[in-house]
This record gives sequence, structure tokens and C-alpha cells, in this order.
Amino acid sequence: MMDYETLWHRLTPLYETSEAKAIIRWVLEVRFSLSMADILFGKVNELPANDQKDLETILQRLEKGEPVQYIIGVADFCGRQFHVAPGVLIPRPETEELCRWIVEESGDRTCILDIGTGSGCIAITLALEMPKAEVTAWDISDEALRIAQKNAIALGADVRFEHHDILHISPDSCSLTPDSCYDLIVSNPPYIQPKESDGMAKNVLDYEPHQALFAPEDQPIIFYQRIGDYAWQHLKQGGVLYFELNPLTANEVSDYLKCLGFSEIGIRQDQFGKQRFLKATKI
Repeated sequence: MMDYETLWHRLTPLYETSEAKAIIRWVLEVRFSLSMADILFGKVNELPANDQKDLETILQRLEKGEPVQYIIGVADFCGRQFHVAPGVLIPRPETEELCRWIVEESGDRTCILDIGTGSGCIAITLALEMPKAEVTAWDISDEALRIAQKNAIALGADVRFEHHDILHISPDSCSLTPDSCYDLIVSNPPYIQPKESDGMAKNVLDYEPHQALFAPEDQPIIFYQRIGDYAWQHLKQGGVLYFELNPLTANEVSDYLKCLGFSEIGIRQDQFGKQRFLKATKI
């Protein structure tokens, strides 16, 4: 029987009850256009045979741990839906906090670079929330850039996407003229240490791209270092650098930026009380 309670109970071996219910509600709403009222009135069991077959296929994939966002093909981020696929990380609520911080404090910044854009969620959100800004976004993955470009078109955002590897980029590389680079650089780089993988959820570890998740074991802040180096060269005076952080290395990243010459370095906690975001200024 295809009723709501039966469906979410099937996911409880993998998820807490509240999360299992939320996943099923989201599938029914996004894929089958059923409201919560529809669900409560038993409309799930009245779905046409083809839809019930599709729903069963989705449930079987969910039971194997596949992320619901990859199955449905979309993820919510800052009030918008972004296309996602296994080639990009699924946008996280923490990254929404980072975007809100930037918009609140940097509304007059006009030239922005997002390094490691993935689905494009940061770059596109900033372009839409800060319409005067000129936004450029980099990624090493052609698949990620394809998905990000698709999202920008679907959401009506004007973003320039470029293929770059921050670990092997020329120190003097800049999309703009050398004397007119960036007001703001932001990045949510790979920052998970391999030793943390034992505590990670199966649906993350088995399905999301490791290239976008993990930093090298022997160089856990290498991405922050190279992005910091580039930012020091290419931010304007008064320009700002924002990072999403691994709490385990937050202080180490801060110390490195101080050595480069950044000032007004501040670390902000996320909604769970973890050191998650950093802002630094080039004076």
C-alpha cells in the first residue's frame, strides 16, 4: 500500500524519523505535485499506476542511500531550485548562511569571483541578490560548469563561467585587466580530511564527488592557501575574501591569511555552533 506512513517508515533504517518524513514529503511535492493536505487525505494511494511505479523506483533508490536530490534532480538553495547531478555537491544549508552574510554586508561589491562553483549555487545566488555585481565563477570540472551554466540560464542569472584549477593557476591570471580585478572572492573549497570519512553519512560518502569533498591528507588547507595567495594578488584594496571552513582547520586558515597580510579576519559560527565561515579584508 502506497500511503505516507508506509513510505517514510521504509527509510527509517537510514534516516531519523523527522528526516525520513521530510524526504518523502519533498518527493511527493516536487515529483508528484502533492501538497501536505493531499498527503494527509490519502492522495498518495490514488496516484496513477505509472506514478506509483515511479514512486516505488524512487523508494528503492532511497533505500540504497542515494541522495534524494540526485534522484529528483533538484536541490533547494536560498529559496530557489538548482539542478544537481552526481558531478556536483548538493548545496548545504550552511552555504546558504554564507550567502546571506555576503549579501548583508557586501551589497555594493561590483566584481565577484566564486572559486569552485560546483552547481553554481553561490555565484548565481549572489548575481541574483546583488544585481549590480559582475560575477565570475570557476571550477576544475567540465561537468560542474555545464550544470552551473544550466542553472544560471534557468534562473536568469548573468554569470561568467570559466575552467580553472586553483592549484595550478598562474599567479597573475585574471579575467579582468590587472588593475581592475575583484572586490570580493568567495569559496567553499574541498575541506574534509580523509580521517573524517568514518563519521560521514553513507549517502554523502558513496554518492557525492570526492574531488569536491576531500582535501589532501598531507595538505588539509592547501585550497585555502592557494585561494588566499590568489586573492592577495587580485583583490582590490579594501576587497574581501569569504570562505566556508572546516572547523578543524579554521584557526590554521586564519593564521595563514594573517601571514599573507590580510586584516580584520573574523570567523563566524554556523547554526550548529561550529566555526564555519571566515571573512578577511585586504587593506
